Amino acid sequence: MSTTTQPAVRDAASLLTQEEFDGVAATVLDNNKDMAEPDAGRIVEEALKFVAAAAMFPGGMRPSRVVDEGWHALILHTRVYQTLCRRLGRFVHHVPERPDPARHGLTALEHTQARIAEAGYEVDRALWLGPSNGSVTVAATCEHTSCGDANCEANCSDAHPN
Repeated sequence: MSTTTQPAVRDAASLLTQEEFDGVAATVLDNNKDMAEPDAGRIVEEALKFVAAAAMFPGGMRPSRVVDEGWHALILHTRVYQTLCRRLGRFVHHVPERPDPARHGLTALEHTQARIAEAGYEVDRALWLGPSNGSVTVAATCEHTSCGDANCEANCSDAHPN
């Protein structure tokens, strides 16, 4: 009799210390006064999955507007973000863009979710809804990419040297 074992799912929250995670989640809460604390944690965890996958598969990934809120909070903690990127072996640059349905539609979000799953993380699908879906309200009104063009792609292909 053979049994099939499921591959272990990575724990994105473990990429930070508890103190670091709580600090980033507090920043999400500060920017979204009506948000429940568990939702802020989910958003930070999904942002960590995004950054980890973007470090593994540079270029062409886009967070949802909700996940971008967590990425913004993470980046504001510059020392935490720098240390995280060093541990991941690549600095993931944040490329601001105005919302554009042609770039940020469901296909781009599905591609990113597939990369996150490929990196070994379970995707919280409720946080990856399209730009016009307002079921999770956040302060972020823009969307971003991990690398936006060929020049950025070339720069992102080099591991962060520090």
